[in-house]
Amino acid sequence: MKTTGGTDDQKRRAAEAAVEAVEDGMVVGLGTGSTAAFAIEAIGDLVADGMDVRGVPTSFASRELARDCGVPLADLDEVDAIDLAIDGADQVADGALVKGGGAAHAREKIVDAFADRFLVVADPSKMADELSHPVPVEVLPDARTTVAAAVSDLGGDAELRLAERKDGPVVTDNGNLVLDCDFGTIDDPGPLAASLSSLPGVVEHGIFAGLADVIYVGTDDGVDVIEL
Repeated sequence: MKTTGGTDDQKRRAAEAAVEAVEDGMVVGLGTGSTAAFAIEAIGDLVADGMDVRGVPTSFASRELARDCGVPLADLDEVDAIDLAIDGADQVADGALVKGGGAAHAREKIVDAFADRFLVVADPSKMADELSHPVPVEVLPDARTTVAAAVSDLGGDAELRLAERKDGPVVTDNGNLVLDCDFGTIDDPGPLAASLSSLPGVVEHGIFAGLADVIYVGTDDGVDVIEL
């Protein structure tokens, strides 16, 4: 379930502002999505200017873009630490996020949580007073129906994400399926996140609560920086 909204200029401003935090010698988590892509391109410019930066990609797409931009890459098990992770969001409310529009949220959460600092880049269309975006839940294929039933018990409506350019469902980089789970307004994301994590067959869900350190919101004439 890819989200739309915001302009490229807004996204680029947010991404480039976050990349200003990248310093020589850093290992940087490379997010997935249209706004994170601008950050990867900006990091590529730093590398071209001689800065020593290694990137840890969160998806096949971010890996390929980073290669095209000349960013040296490392696998997660090849680094002792990640200094910064820069990633986008499908919705942001009071510091909590819903992610997973690109079906990469399992690896994104691993990288973002491991980073010393997690910087979120977004445009104004992603900002909300409360989370209400359907929550992507990556599930083992055999667990699709059982997890969907459990989501219903939690008050949600689970829909299998279908591919846009081919028949059949979306398959993640991990070989799993994605259920987009609509819970309506999520007043308290923490308990729901814990409940989803406890379901057998769930690989990861798209609620990112308590992980972000700074949110950069690109606007038409600048960037709003929200310190958490």
